[in-house]
Amino acid sequence: MGLSLRFFTFMHLVSSLLIFHLAIAHFTSSMQPHTLCHDQDRSALLKFIESLTINRYASRNPLSYPKVASWNQDEQNSDCCSWDGIKCDEDTGHVISLNLSSSWLYGSINSSSSLFQLVHLEWLALADNHFHFSVIPSEIVNLSRLTRLSLSGSFFAGQIPAELLELSRLEVLDLSSNDHHLKLQSPGLANLAEKLTNLKRLNLTDVNISSAVPPTFANLSSLISLSLSESFLHGEIPTEIFQLPNLRLLELAYNSNLTGHLPEFQKSNSLELLNVAFSGFSGKIPNSIDNLKSLSHLYLPRCYFSGKIPPSLGNLVRVINIKNIFVMILLMWQLSKQGCYLLVCKFVNHSSL
Repeated sequence: MGLSLRFFTFMHLVSSLLIFHLAIAHFTSSMQPHTLCHDQDRSALLKFIESLTINRYASRNPLSYPKVASWNQDEQNSDCCSWDGIKCDEDTGHVISLNLSSSWLYGSINSSSSLFQLVHLEWLALADNHFHFSVIPSEIVNLSRLTRLSLSGSFFAGQIPAELLELSRLEVLDLSSNDHHLKLQSPGLANLAEKLTNLKRLNLTDVNISSAVPPTFANLSSLISLSLSESFLHGEIPTEIFQLPNLRLLELAYNSNLTGHLPEFQKSNSLELLNVAFSGFSGKIPNSIDNLKSLSHLYLPRCYFSGKIPPSLGNLVRVINIKNIFVMILLMWQLSKQGCYLLVCKFVNHSSL
């Protein structure tokens, strides 16, 4: 009895001391001053915005709004770390994230832009604005810490500078939907694959590439999504790209001069979306397509596949969007059971069968 009482008293003392220390730690941390953004970062942000105008029609997203309208222009009494679209490092106060996507921004970005003074940026998102067909300045190389860069749908134009490919920390690069005004030709895809080896997500849809897909793309083992639709690709696609270990999304649609065939798929394949619509793909649909257990979307219209539809295609119960004249995979499966062959396989109309 006495032993139990002493043990209870001891545990009560330990608990009280623990609560006391936690309270002291909380009080001490609450007394520490909040890290404010650096003057040079705040100044660079304000100068960047002053070089642009706010135009409601510069963004197409119906949920867009002018994020910078809430920024306090009084440099003496403003902490830019609290501004809409800004995130700062909690320890240093430097701006590390600038997300002004869909913010009604209109104007040009040139080589002298103060944007390139924000050298601690790790994430830059300027998608869905109108930058008046600006060429991406080579000074973007100053943002050497970038891991994410999104300039999608923002009316950039011209050749993508070689300096952008020096941003070796990039994991996400989205330059899509600039209506073919952007080019990646010199340097091209081969240079990108050589330089940006940490990429996980790459979207170059609508970028004028006008080249073949180099075999070195198969070395980008970290890729989760690869979108190269409507990029004027030509030549034969390396089948090794389909076997990238982490690839979940592969879009190669609307490249009529891009040829190739679907490879034998391994059971370890993690593809969830495959889109080769309106391309020059041909050959048979392999029986091993049944191994794509994670596949949820499959787009095959206007290709040149031939031969019998494999019965295994009917096993992909998760495929919910087959996007061809049959519309539903169940119908394709039933046709294959009846011995129907796809002789021309352009998926135009039933007369093609």
